[in-house]
Amino acid sequence: MSNIKFKGDPIQVSGKIPEVGAKAEDFSFVKEDLSEGSLSDYENKVKVIIALPSLDTGICQMETRAFNEKLNAKDGAVGLVVSRDLPFAMKRFCAAEGIESVVPASDFRYSDFASQYNAEMIDGPLKGLLARVVFVIDQNNEIKYKEEVDDITHEPNYDEAMKAVDSLL
Repeated sequence: MSNIKFKGDPIQVSGKIPEVGAKAEDFSFVKEDLSEGSLSDYENKVKVIIALPSLDTGICQMETRAFNEKLNAKDGAVGLVVSRDLPFAMKRFCAAEGIESVVPASDFRYSDFASQYNAEMIDGPLKGLLARVVFVIDQNNEIKYKEEVDDITHEPNYDEAMKAVDSLL
């Protein structure tokens, strides 16, 4: 299983999170306008999946701002911020913060991402939300980089994720 923690205490996720080299499974999500999207909508692009618990937390907000800035000038790449937040909350945060370079992707309706990527926390105070995991997926939907952030209260290693993105562009 995973070595993810919440404030130092181990938490379990719903299964084995996919490894580098695995095929990135397609998943459906709900966009800000309540329409549906999927990973396959971004065919032939480098995809950065930014799974996080909730945009109502400071760390998740910092992570979203950071990836928005870092992916801003990356033609051929797209960031998907996946959480179980409602699309309304995601839209409100992104509008207030000027977030335009990443796509808010709510997993609330089908839980496709949680079930296919095994990223749902199944115990601990944030049980039912997504763990903080970053994937970089190539144009052929192969996972080229993965970081299971060691503690939900920590930010990911942006530099390593962006090195993976740059190596694919």
